[in-house]
Amino acid sequence: MACSDNSAHNAVKDYYGKVLSSTSDLKTSACSSRSAPHPLVCRIIKTIPSAVNDKFYGCGNPIPLGIEGKDVLDLGSGSGRDCYVAAALVGPQGSVTGVDMTDEQLQTARENIDAFGTTLGYTPKLKFVTGYIEELKAAGITDSSADICISNCVVNLSPNKPKVFTSVFNALRTGGELHFSDMYADRPVPASLLKHQSLHGEGLSG
Repeated sequence: MACSDNSAHNAVKDYYGKVLSSTSDLKTSACSSRSAPHPLVCRIIKTIPSAVNDKFYGCGNPIPLGIEGKDVLDLGSGSGRDCYVAAALVGPQGSVTGVDMTDEQLQTARENIDAFGTTLGYTPKLKFVTGYIEELKAAGITDSSADICISNCVVNLSPNKPKVFTSVFNALRTGGELHFSDMYADRPVPASLLKHQSLHGEGLSG
């Protein structure tokens, strides 16, 4: 991976692993949604451990309904909230894998699985792996292993977005779908904004 990519990744890891400890630490309103998710998703969110919900930094809801039994892959899963929701929706026959590069977020995601399983009444096929969304195969995600790929306000933070989509294409099975919520720019982002820690970290200049 190029040096510039490593620099961008390190800046994001530092922001989400050390600068932010909960949603109350956010400096902008970028990590928020204009509307509430589907009522079913809202009900599931209320059952997720607070430690997971407190570190959720998404900007929407990319999780489709009607995914029972499917294998779901989450790009930049963070504290795991969307993965926990997806795990409830896919049921005991489906699976959910979250990929993230930030150790602090991965720790939160992993250590609350058992408690959520107690709430569900079964042990979900839910796991979180360390890796970069541009290099899914290196993170242990095999080709043609996912039915659905989701991502919530993470692709904008990638320094190599074409590589992300190539990696997703390889991970999806034939007929698989990508659902993502994100922020977009319709013009070049000024260099001064790219170097701004909060604006870049919270996606506004990603």
